[in-house]
Amino acid sequence: MREDATEPERQLLRVWQLAVLRFAVTRDGDDRMHALGVAGEVDRLGGAADDAFHFFRRTTVELCAAISARGADQDAVVGRFLAQIDNVRLKRAVEAALDRDRTPPKLVASRIKPGNDLWRGLPSRRAAGT
Repeated sequence: MREDATEPERQLLRVWQLAVLRFAVTRDGDDRMHALGVAGEVDRLGGAADDAFHFFRRTTVELCAAISARGADQDAVVGRFLAQIDNVRLKRAVEAALDRDRTPPKLVASRIKPGNDLWRGLPSRRAAGT
């Protein structure tokens, strides 16, 4: 983020980053539209009266395409976005959401096999003298 950004600008940029993260997690069209809406709000901070400033909307379109694995330069687009995130936890969350190479965790086989008697090996109540 810019060093000279005001607190409301910083908050709106963080909201935009979180909106992109949400899309990265859900890949939902509604979340994509929300991220584009927030990007439009950030663009309006630029103060262009003719709405000529559209950096964040353009960037959001590129990011959403890269996240959906449809962009031409997916890694470069995502890399530029990650480089701009100054919050370590947010950056890690985005990286985790975008980890395409991650394989699902191996399921641990159950120790109890079907048909095993749960009480096997324990003395019965009658044998214990109760």
